Amino acid sequence: MPRDKEKENINLLGNNDTRYNFDYSPEILETFVNKHQERDYWVKFNCPEFTALCPITGQPDFATLYISYVPDVKMVESKSLKLYLFSFRNHGDFHEDAVNIIADDLIKLLDPRYLEVWGKFLPRGGISIDPYVNYGRPGTKYEKLAQERFNCHDLYAMDKVDNR
Repeated sequence: MPRDKEKENINLLGNNDTRYNFDYSPEILETFVNKHQERDYWVKFNCPEFTALCPITGQPDFATLYISYVPDVKMVESKSLKLYLFSFRNHGDFHEDAVNIIADDLIKLLDPRYLEVWGKFLPRGGISIDPYVNYGRPGTKYEKLAQERFNCHDLYAMDKVDNR
């Protein structure tokens, strides 16, 4: 049975006239309804071509972003996520800011049960920076999950990913 794209707020998927916005554009994000709301499950995005600009030097910073979430009612449509992440291309922010902005935008858009964003930035000047942020819906078991994963972040093999 075909999905009703209009009903699900999906306009970019299948659109052959894709336009890339070079300025930060959170409004480009689109959602669709989670058909499995009765179950917890992970949705993970591996985004190996993230680029933003250093706000001081204007030089490009490259990263692999890992975005993971446990959806509730809404899910992010992947093409809109790709275009959203592309919109950081000419955006100047420190690595830590970019990761937190992405998390905030996705939390606002999705109201997920749980979400985490991890940026693994390539070294510049001999130093790499890997900011990590997570969120668990307050007053639920996901708030506890967020604290547990935050406390143990980067200690378990499942969290060790390397793009360098």
